[in-house]
Amino acid sequence: MAIKTRFTELVGVEHPVVQGGMQWVGRAELVAAVANAGGLGFITALTQPTPDALRAEIERCRKLTDKPFGVNLTILPAINPPPYAEYRKAIIESGVKIVETAGNKPQEHVDDFKANGVIVVHKCTSVRHALSAERMGVDAISIDGFECAGHPGEDDVPGLILIPAAADKVKVPMIASGGFGDARGLVAALALGAEGINMGTRFMCTKESPIHENVKRQIVENDERATDLIFRTMHNTSRVARNDISRQVVELERSGAKFEDVRELVAGTRGRVVYETGDPDHGIWSAGQVQGLIHDIPTCAELVSRIVTEAEAIIKGRLARFVV
Repeated sequence: MAIKTRFTELVGVEHPVVQGGMQWVGRAELVAAVANAGGLGFITALTQPTPDALRAEIERCRKLTDKPFGVNLTILPAINPPPYAEYRKAIIESGVKIVETAGNKPQEHVDDFKANGVIVVHKCTSVRHALSAERMGVDAISIDGFECAGHPGEDDVPGLILIPAAADKVKVPMIASGGFGDARGLVAALALGAEGINMGTRFMCTKESPIHENVKRQIVENDERATDLIFRTMHNTSRVARNDISRQVVELERSGAKFEDVRELVAGTRGRVVYETGDPDHGIWSAGQVQGLIHDIPTCAELVSRIVTEAEAIIKGRLARFVV
């Protein structure tokens, strides 16, 4: 079965299943595996230390697949911000035709991407931000519910409300993100008004995911409660896998800690070590509540095929029986 939507037609993929950008995880081997499975994968630009390294990673991905894939460029406040314009230039000059943006208002980036024929999918966590991005000229929206890993925003609106609320107002194609990991989620997203699903944590837990096997097994062992929300008191909420470090950060925040007090605990380099060495308690690492729905470590091809096949069975079987 091929589930065709406005989103699959827009980006030229077979299935409405997307692997969004993930720091340290969105590398060529995973992105190409998703693409070869008929989905859409995104290389994470800022995982690469320089724009030239990003150029090399894009080329490496091209050697692994001839299917469409994209690059994620996340724009966040930073004391020493990365050279976003140079990363953007690397994306454009490498001939990438699909980009996922996220973070602060990306108008400058959207304008340049659009002027160079790049399709822009903007990831956001609220209806108002989706509408703002639509006005900026993006081609599609990835709407991210409170269940998600990473930054869920500060409104705490779960997908069951956020997706249809956005679908009522957003005119461009929209995919649903946050809490998706199986066929039931895909069918639900379509019913709520989305045109596909974006999965992060679920794709972390695949054979081709470039993280340590211990971390993948930890995701399988975790249930839906095994996350913490850090930076709540700093109004920069982030959902991460619950571990010794996340518990420390939450307790310090409850005691009135500022960012400077937890800086060393939450350093991104420590999270990178988690993925590389397989010690899930070494640092902070992102994972969503969807962990409770993840029970195995398949290949990307097996995962995407399973989701689409089972979605067909749900649509044609269980749901069809309700209509008399």
